[in-house]
Amino acid sequence: MENKTVFGEFLGTMILVAAIVGSGFMATALSSDGLIQLLVIALSTIFVLGTLILTLGPVSGAHLNPAVTIALAITKQFPVNQVMVYVIAQISGGVIGAVLANLMFANELAPISQTERLSLGTGVGEVVATGLLVFVVLSLIKSKRSNLIAFGVPAAVGSAFFFTSSTSFANPAVTIGRIFTESLTSIAPASAGGYVALQILGALLAVAVVSALFPKKSK
Repeated sequence: MENKTVFGEFLGTMILVAAIVGSGFMATALSSDGLIQLLVIALSTIFVLGTLILTLGPVSGAHLNPAVTIALAITKQFPVNQVMVYVIAQISGGVIGAVLANLMFANELAPISQTERLSLGTGVGEVVATGLLVFVVLSLIKSKRSNLIAFGVPAAVGSAFFFTSSTSFANPAVTIGRIFTESLTSIAPASAGGYVALQILGALLAVAVVSALFPKKSK
């Protein structure tokens, strides 16, 4: 594994979290209307995610998400012995991204969020949102249309912002990063732990569904 691939995952996840957290600060400054706030955050996430996949895809694969990395490893699309390095880079990037957004908006550098989010409804939402995201990635790879991932993933994430009760965190690294802010997008550590576990569950369910829909062809 080259250093540039690991740095690509760190950099991409950092920018992704900075965009999510920063847009949360901006949304609060622009409006008190919940719908407008959600639109600001969703649009920022959609646009930056597509841009990052297009630019960093050739460098690191632009996983930017431990759930995606784990799913790719399970389906033999990514080396198992490189998973931990990618996950550490992604989580580190997520935390630094939150700190960067805090700094841009003149807030405390790394406060610990007090925003509890975990409930039965939001938990199911995270399983669904992460499962959808991973399903899109794996199914496009299986059907030899990986060139469409840069469009399919932002579309799935953007849609899940509005149809899931959790507003689609769908990413363990992003979730952990969002602990270290008091932006509108923040999440308390206890809720984050539950979210991460359910996100991994969603990814595993997506692997099972894709395996059923795209079985290996016999030689």
